[in-house]
Amino acid sequence: MAKLSTLLDQIDSGTVLLPEFQRGYVWNRDQVRGLMRSVYLGHPVGGLLLWETSADVSVRGGVSGGGGTHLLLLDGQQRVTTLYGVIRGKPPAFFDGDERAFTGLYFNVETEVFEFYAPNRMSGDDTWVDVTELFSSGPVPFLSTFADRPEHAKVYLDRLNRLWQVTEKEFPQEEITGTERTVDEVVEIFNRVNSGGTKLSKGDLALAKLCAEWPDARTEMRANLDRWQQAGFSFSLDWLLRNATAVATGRALFNSLEYVSAEQFQPALEESVHHIGTFLDAASGRLGLDHDRVLMGRYAVPVVSRLLSLEGGEFRDAAHRDRVLFWYIHSALWGRFGGSTETYLQQDYDAVKRSGADGLITTLERARGGALEVYAHDFEGSTRGSRFYPLLYMLTRVTGARDFGSGLELKAESLGKLTSLQLHHIFPKGLLRESYERGQVNAIANFCFLTQNTNLEIGARAPEEYFAEAEERHPGVLASQWIPMDPDLWRVDRYLDFLEARRELLAQAARDFLAELRDGAAPAGGQAELRPLKLVSEPADDDPRAVQVRELIEELLRDGCAEPLTDAGISDPDTGRELAVAEAFWPEGLQPGQGRPVVLELDPDQADLQRLKELDYEVFTSPDALLGFVNRQHAEAAGGAAESQAESEPQDAATSSESAGSAGEDALLREFGAAMRNVYERARDEAGYPARHFLGMLADIGPLETARRLLNAPAVSDGFAELWERGRLDLTVEALALQKKFAPLFSDAELSKARTRLEQFGHPGAAAAG
Repeated sequence: MAKLSTLLDQIDSGTVLLPEFQRGYVWNRDQVRGLMRSVYLGHPVGGLLLWETSADVSVRGGVSGGGGTHLLLLDGQQRVTTLYGVIRGKPPAFFDGDERAFTGLYFNVETEVFEFYAPNRMSGDDTWVDVTELFSSGPVPFLSTFADRPEHAKVYLDRLNRLWQVTEKEFPQEEITGTERTVDEVVEIFNRVNSGGTKLSKGDLALAKLCAEWPDARTEMRANLDRWQQAGFSFSLDWLLRNATAVATGRALFNSLEYVSAEQFQPALEESVHHIGTFLDAASGRLGLDHDRVLMGRYAVPVVSRLLSLEGGEFRDAAHRDRVLFWYIHSALWGRFGGSTETYLQQDYDAVKRSGADGLITTLERARGGALEVYAHDFEGSTRGSRFYPLLYMLTRVTGARDFGSGLELKAESLGKLTSLQLHHIFPKGLLRESYERGQVNAIANFCFLTQNTNLEIGARAPEEYFAEAEERHPGVLASQWIPMDPDLWRVDRYLDFLEARRELLAQAARDFLAELRDGAAPAGGQAELRPLKLVSEPADDDPRAVQVRELIEELLRDGCAEPLTDAGISDPDTGRELAVAEAFWPEGLQPGQGRPVVLELDPDQADLQRLKELDYEVFTSPDALLGFVNRQHAEAAGGAAESQAESEPQDAATSSESAGSAGEDALLREFGAAMRNVYERARDEAGYPARHFLGMLADIGPLETARRLLNAPAVSDGFAELWERGRLDLTVEALALQKKFAPLFSDAELSKARTRLEQFGHPGAAAAG
């Protein structure tokens, strides 16, 4: 057994350390509150596993050694870090994460609830006690705070003393002893006992051994990732490690690094960083793929790294570079690495070794069943998740497409300070919603790229208005953007014919450019220097789905989840067939190595959900469903946080009514309940939207709590999105809350959020409401 106070002192003295192969701190505030509640109530919170060794082992912040014995924390990092951070008021020396997860925790001596500081609720209420201050000063100084309530003072002091005494709590502790144990053995033990926590990825396991010999390995790799991030490209540690593994071993599996020493790995990493830079120069300079959102097929890059390592570090000439880029584009378009990534990587590593770029092209042609071609029907995808969205951007940048307003070519070197482009719907969404389906409105063939000024000037005008003006000012500008020249196709009633005609033009442009790359017919040109490139500037999203996904991801990142791939193609590992283009995809689970792959797919009718489930993917078709799943996981991990939260929140209209404290407010609540039900019925009858989930919330938690939860959600609800698409934002909870008679039921923050959402999505009454 180990007393908590002793453990904290050992961390301060450097006796207890964290091995380098451990991940950083990933807990969220719900888990912190849940742990503190559990230790306060005396509930079991699990034991600790430490490795006692005097060997030199890579740890966070350096290497353990110096002749003494050290205890390396293998299991319990999140719990120990949380307790240290709350009690000491600062993170431990080995900390790697966001300390806001445990900063500002308060305890209510009346309700015995733990919450993070909220000034509107806690300011002036001395029943809320700063937990860190309590551990610093002890309970006695707080006694004077309750002097005016002697009937409660003893109870409050007992509760504070009980919380303060958690430092005397003893944790079950097991130790692995023996200096003869290797890091690999200890990592294996860690993964076995930590099956319920954050498992190490395959890349982490490979890095564990290397970090034992080269402590700065992770730091060096992260520095390169940060540099690319500043240039507009976001890559993961595992991805960089995969490139380095390709260079060092020519193998796809990370376990091939087992027999690679740090002395061998270090130059391989440096070489792979150079090769990645060479590829990014080519992708941005030759293909115009100059930022992260349009950089498709990133798992093809390790293959290019392997090829360059065998070719002396550089492309032999422009023609060689172009053939490699020809393969790269096709590998991305057809989802070469969307299934069994390591299997296909190894096939391509072997092909590179045998026959270079030609071998790669031949292997891909064989996998595709023939020549690599692009046809009109390949542009039938919709949304920016389509694999052909980056191809459209690439064609815009490299084939002389011109801006409708200025007539300038949309190449970075031609535009000067106007290099950022905006995505433009050729036929505005507002003209199409009443007559066409969502997938047709957001068809790739309805997209083009323009400068910001031109995009603003065109606004929501119909093509039959602005096309003729653009062509008159700048002859040939429409053809440069692959616009069909028949004016009849510019009418809304001929929209589907327009899409069909434009797809043919796009496919021909793609075939011509790809043929140039394959045959080496293009002018040689130079390779652009890697530089901080501007992200493509797209207009503020007026699509609630995009806002939902973005805000959901931000919320999950704050809660310690991994960053997902967005607009990600998912292929069948057996056939290579595309199963979905997911709005968000966590291929290794919400936390790397923990749980099943998670898919957020908002167009279920366009995906093979059954096959995804057969492949053991966790599939969600709405942000609300995914967020609910994550919250349930967090509540379970917190060991009572959900219960604690439930105690501090109103549960139904009756509870809210009691707190309101007047007959007038009771009447207002009843009227609001009737209005909420009326909103449901009108949405069903007038807009054709049966909000069954909304109806269930009304029954479960009451009208007022339903409204509050929807208003305080991190993203607009599914119902809001559905009603927006039907042009009926007047039927949303946001609009109802802003009615003058109901506004007193809500906080200023809730009303502000409601008003902002309605303004953002163009509801005309938002500015005047409330």
